[in-house]
This record gives sequence, C-alpha cells and structure tokens, in this order.
Amino acid sequence: MADILAENLSGKAVMGSDGTELGDLYNITMDLKTGELRNLLVSPHEQLDPGRVGFAADDRGRLKIPVGNVQAVKDYIVVSR
Repeated sequence: MADILAENLSGKAVMGSDGTELGDLYNITMDLKTGELRNLLVSPHEQLDPGRVGFAADDRGRLKIPVGNVQAVKDYIVVSR
C-alpha cells in the first residue's frame, strides 16, 4: 500500500468489503510506546445499526475497527468485516 498522509484520511468514508457504508473516519489510535497503529475510529452513519456490524464501539458510539482490517484506501477506506 502506498504512503498516505493522515490529514488526507480525516473524514474519508469507510466501507465494509461487502459494500456496506459504515461511516466516516474520525481518528486513528496508536500505541504510544511502539508507534503501532491500533484502530480506526469511525463515526457511524445514522441508519447503521452498530450492533450488527461486528466491531466494538467506544463510549461515544464510534466504531473501533482494527487497522489490520484495512484492505484498501482510495475513494473509500475499505475494511474486512
């Protein structure tokens, strides 16, 4: 995967590999000791039922999608479900 600046990802739409639009990227978490990226925090679309997408949510209802699930970054960030 090519290098992409984080500032270019903010607000980008996130889609499941099955075509389900999950929401928009809010932020990316990382381990401060190792620098390893951890999760995408995704603000879910209003019509999306967070309980049926297969990802945990934080205390504000944002989906926590492991970075390892990212398959592609183009017009959308595509993640495996």
